Amino acid sequence: MANPPLHQIGPGSTVKLTRIETDGKDFHKDKGSAESEFKQLRDEFIEWQPRLFAEQKQKLLIVLQAMDAGGKDGVIRAVFQGVNPQGVNVSSFKVPSAEERAHDFLWRIHRAVPAQGMIGVFNRSHYEDVVVVRVDQLAPEPVWRARYELINDFEKLLTTTGTTLLKFYLHVSQKEQLQRLQERMNNPAKRWKYSLDDLEKRKSWDSYMTAYSEALEQCSTPRAPWYVIPADQNWYRNLAIMRILVATCREMDPQYPT
Repeated sequence: MANPPLHQIGPGSTVKLTRIETDGKDFHKDKGSAESEFKQLRDEFIEWQPRLFAEQKQKLLIVLQAMDAGGKDGVIRAVFQGVNPQGVNVSSFKVPSAEERAHDFLWRIHRAVPAQGMIGVFNRSHYEDVVVVRVDQLAPEPVWRARYELINDFEKLLTTTGTTLLKFYLHVSQKEQLQRLQERMNNPAKRWKYSLDDLEKRKSWDSYMTAYSEALEQCSTPRAPWYVIPADQNWYRNLAIMRILVATCREMDPQYPT
């Protein structure tokens, strides 16, 4: 069996996030050339997006998961700069509302999946229901453990019906996260993002790594594999994601109608 692409979790792989590198400099030494390549690829992505929108046949869904301060917002800003916003929907999934809690855990997710011709971005996702729910003990183990199979069935439904699914876990070190949280406190423009709950969650770091590791292990499938992106350096994180995104667009190869 061929090795999976760079940063991809091969289906059936054993995952231990504590053993996976967070430092992008191990994969690319030069920040300047990385940023130059990123901009070239983004220009290509900007050309693919209207083709997808005009063709109205395929759908692209990008799932972003990370620990707090992992860089989800930064990825969205960097990757989609210059893309026509009419063709992109960003959905953020926070604590479920009363209405959402009255339905199954995938109800609010399914409502947000992209339509034909659209790109959807999930800032957090259905994986909160096997990670946060597990760590914070919001549901008993038989409930959240059964969700792995339900998630795989849900993602099979999406991919079978024309959705290309890219799932990125932004992998930051505990040291880098602390520096970013401190920056939030020190920077008036970012202080609004700071929460005391962020520090509380740091106390459960090991539990989160275990929960994420198992989620990636159980739900990286041939149709919807996970990518673990080293995210301590924003410039490498952005490049790694853009490489995968553009390669995916080339495979999808949407065409303008004749």
